[in-house]
Amino acid sequence: MSGMRPDGFERLDPRFVDVRQIVGLITAAVLSAGALVGLGSVGLAARASWTTAGLGAVAWFVGSVGLAGWLWVWPRKAYAHASYRLDADGLEIRRGVVWREVINVPRTRVQHTDVLQGPIERNYGLSTLMVHTAGAEHARVALSGLSREDALALRDQLLPRDGRDAV
Repeated sequence: MSGMRPDGFERLDPRFVDVRQIVGLITAAVLSAGALVGLGSVGLAARASWTTAGLGAVAWFVGSVGLAGWLWVWPRKAYAHASYRLDADGLEIRRGVVWREVINVPRTRVQHTDVLQGPIERNYGLSTLMVHTAGAEHARVALSGLSREDALALRDQLLPRDGRDAV
């Protein structure tokens, strides 16, 4: 596993920060391009003066740089507040910087698990463990930021040990 903390919880793989930063920059680029197209369209339709267009361009630039900066810094903060633990009772996930969240998935409620990889995760050797439960709330619980090996090991450990279905 990635790194045990003193409280018995495991840290996510540190490469997760890189993946989230890349996704953040892609998101910022797409939103920035959309905002630029929208701003240009409104400016052309309103026949805005060069002064108004210049102020709009400055606002777009400051907003784009601010968004990209935020999406670059935030993943490191989120990583510092994310951990998980698998014990005899089940899986416990802790995450959240501002709003803290603790999710407990009892082994007895696990129906099946999936290990997923997007293209950026795959490039970094990371995976997301998706746990499907028998409950209504948190019927699908995702744990992103795991190495492929850790995700597969957790998946195998969450499967019922006596060969019967959980529900």
